[in-house]
Amino acid sequence: MRDISYRVALGGIVSALCLVTMFLAGVIPALYLLLPGIAGILLMIIAVEVNTPWAFLTYIAVSMLSIIITFDKEAALIFIMFFGHYPILRFYIQKIPLRVARLIVKFLIFNICIIAYFYVTVYIFGLDEMLEEFDDFGRYGSYIMLGIANFIFLIYDLDLDLMYRGYLKRILPKFRKKR
Repeated sequence: MRDISYRVALGGIVSALCLVTMFLAGVIPALYLLLPGIAGILLMIIAVEVNTPWAFLTYIAVSMLSIIITFDKEAALIFIMFFGHYPILRFYIQKIPLRVARLIVKFLIFNICIIAYFYVTVYIFGLDEMLEEFDDFGRYGSYIMLGIANFIFLIYDLDLDLMYRGYLKRILPKFRKKR
């Protein structure tokens, strides 16, 4: 276990990088989903280097600050409701022995988070434009969009796995040699 000053410093650096990424979501609105996903990937560094509870503390700090600092509140909300905690929860999910059970749990978490995000965005923040956009797709528009979102989530989950393995094989050994 690393000493507390290392954990605090690493948490601060990763938090700053996450906040810069979240801030960029307000500057480049077209990337309001991609940039919170990248910020979530950065939280995996904390989970690998320190531990998952420390990563959750970093997630909470970034979540609170992103609501206050960032321009794009939708990006901050999607980070809070999914992209921030999922890469950390994934460490626990990967311990499930059956691959099918892991996949079911992952899709269950994703769908609960995305549907909750939709309802919070529409009914609490009052962004009724989302409902009007689904009307353009017809009666089953919301189901089609949820299906597309699930496919994109599958790609994101595979990307998280690649990033994690790449970090362990390529980046981590270089840092271990320097110490």
